[in-house]
Amino acid sequence: MKNIFFSRAGIIIVGAIIGIGAALLQYFGNPPNMGICVACFERDIAGALGLHRADVVQYLRPEIIGFVLGAFLMAAFAGEFRPRGGSSPLIRFFLGMFAMIGALVFLGCPWRALLRLAGGDGNAILGLLGLTTGIFVGILFLKKGFNLGRSYSQATGSGWIMPGLMLGLLFLLTFQVSFAPGGPIFFSAKGPGSMHAPLLISIAAGLIIGALAQRSRFCTMGAIRDVMLTRDFHLLGGVIALVVFAFATNVILGQFKAGFEGQPIAHTNHLWNFLGMSLAGLAFALAGGCPGRQLFLSGEGDADAGVFVLGMITGAAVSHNFAIASSPKGVAAFGPIAVIFGIAFCLIVGFTMIEKSK
Repeated sequence: MKNIFFSRAGIIIVGAIIGIGAALLQYFGNPPNMGICVACFERDIAGALGLHRADVVQYLRPEIIGFVLGAFLMAAFAGEFRPRGGSSPLIRFFLGMFAMIGALVFLGCPWRALLRLAGGDGNAILGLLGLTTGIFVGILFLKKGFNLGRSYSQATGSGWIMPGLMLGLLFLLTFQVSFAPGGPIFFSAKGPGSMHAPLLISIAAGLIIGALAQRSRFCTMGAIRDVMLTRDFHLLGGVIALVVFAFATNVILGQFKAGFEGQPIAHTNHLWNFLGMSLAGLAFALAGGCPGRQLFLSGEGDADAGVFVLGMITGAAVSHNFAIASSPKGVAAFGPIAVIFGIAFCLIVGFTMIEKSK
């Protein structure tokens, strides 16, 4: 079956759909400049499960559920559901954790950085520069032979774990299950966690984007890596389309506000916006995909990507439990220390996982 979404026109169409969909999700109730944010939404899921107790960011985000299930269904339909794993899972777990820490110091994943830019937030420029810098450092390791090792085919049941987990979360969300008075499951009554589009709209958007991204191999980190490493601009076309169509939709809906000050769910500490996303970009490059791509891969049976996703959810809990995650008031007390420690960890991984030429 010909994959039309992997063509040059196809990846642009997918990027446009993601950009328009994200702006519409914001219009229907998701937080401002956060129609879609993999890092922020995984953080909300961690809060809903009680892994952290920041009561303003707790919600079982249907978009994340839809990403995995949409990718799973499309991969099964296209004959690309291939359970596999075993490529340095523990390292991938910690890369996911530190990627989340860096993203929450900045306040957003690469998708949200692009969407913040499309909404007029100038602080996103520093985040995107940091992301590019981190990916560039990761590419230097790749050129020297960095490799986390090969993955191996696994039993079919291994590939069902992440889709099964997402079905469980969907059940908890749909029926608003509570296991004890006052939770869990926790749902924010105020703040970003309380802002969400209707369930059916969110899950439909997640399923559609998950399916299309699985077929197109959409990846923000991969787009920047490919341009730097091989001068391949294929994936970058989709990323540019995301920004352009999100910007146009924001203008039409009155959601565009240019500037640095007073941007929603953002801060203006340029140094840590840059360094937070530098850490995230380096972790994504070493792990082989941005957080969205990791979700899509986990849906098509990649257990290593699933471990990275679980690492990010754990990183969200660590960030909020240990005063690392930033807020609109600024960088948290231990955010800078955590970023420096995370960069050191990634550099150690980079240097120690270089394969020597035989």
